[in-house]
Amino acid sequence: MSTDFQQTISTPTAAYAEGLSFFNGTGMLNDALTRLAADLKRNDIDYAVIGAVALNQHGYQRFTHDIDILLSQKGLDDFRAKLIGLGYRPAFEGATKKFRTTNENVPVEVIVEGEYPGDGLPKPVRFPYPSDFSTLIDGISTLTLEKLVELKLTSGMTASDRLKDLADVQELIKVRELDADFADSLDPFVREKYLELWKSVEDAKDRLEN
Repeated sequence: MSTDFQQTISTPTAAYAEGLSFFNGTGMLNDALTRLAADLKRNDIDYAVIGAVALNQHGYQRFTHDIDILLSQKGLDDFRAKLIGLGYRPAFEGATKKFRTTNENVPVEVIVEGEYPGDGLPKPVRFPYPSDFSTLIDGISTLTLEKLVELKLTSGMTASDRLKDLADVQELIKVRELDADFADSLDPFVREKYLELWKSVEDAKDRLEN
């Protein structure tokens, strides 16, 4: 079996096997994630996993082909200074926030504190400092559920090519059995959209029960 993640996921049978391993907490991507978390901790770099990895951490199983992490600007600078050439490399020449693990060739993409989700334009919701909204799940510093939902709603609301982020929120509502009151923990910018998605989930449940 290939030890190159990109080669593995390009083959349907091998990709399926890697997906099963990922959901079981093993496989190349999980190996890369565990090592990345240890490397960041050892170098005192605050981080939080976001994106599909965070979805899985919070109970919604969705396969992914990369690891998205939230860093401060200093954290990104430290990552480049301390880890490039020691297990990580730029994804391409001149890359500043996209990297690859050298062992498995797993993509690692960095989002920097203060950036705006979705269309990237200024708005009430932005990516926070990692440790301000993180929780430790199975040894991995993970964006809190509330902040993850808030950022995904903002992304899906403001970028027409990010509608899957709204679908992700719907799945989190189902898996975590979130209620209408959960909206109170979100920024007002996204509350109406959350309640709209929550109601659609409830309406679907009612149809199935009747």
